[in-house]
Amino acid sequence: MAKLEVKDFKEFRALEGRAFPPGDWLTVTQGMIDDFAKATMDFQWIHTDVEKAKKHSPFKKPVAHGFMSLALLSGMLGDVICVRSSKMGVNYGLNKVRFPSPVLVDSRLRLRVNFVGIKDYGDKGLKITWHCTVEIEGSRKPACVAEFVSLMFE
Repeated sequence: MAKLEVKDFKEFRALEGRAFPPGDWLTVTQGMIDDFAKATMDFQWIHTDVEKAKKHSPFKKPVAHGFMSLALLSGMLGDVICVRSSKMGVNYGLNKVRFPSPVLVDSRLRLRVNFVGIKDYGDKGLKITWHCTVEIEGSRKPACVAEFVSLMFE
């Protein structure tokens, strides 16, 4: 799906409350899961031991870390919308996060998002509260639902 592009903060503000088009599908590979395990030092076998997961996991394959779904939000959000006048954006925090469904290796994820709040932040910034749902292709339940807060500066 094509990324939504807007010229500046004025055009961006006009989108408040509207849902954006869904993002592109992203396949979660074992390599991504292993890299996330290395970065977070979380090597629980359910994530990293393919053979043990096949034998002992109720899912019969490795499962991505819940926090991996959360960590993907920034990149996935950048694939959904671009504000051309923005010089930079940073993560500000999270208000609510849930992981309703596990993400099995080789699952495909995409982001559905809208922003539910927007405020001025300093002289040239915005503080945006996003409602994010990370969908799993073919699943009734999402991988992650989060109220994500970010800052954007012109």
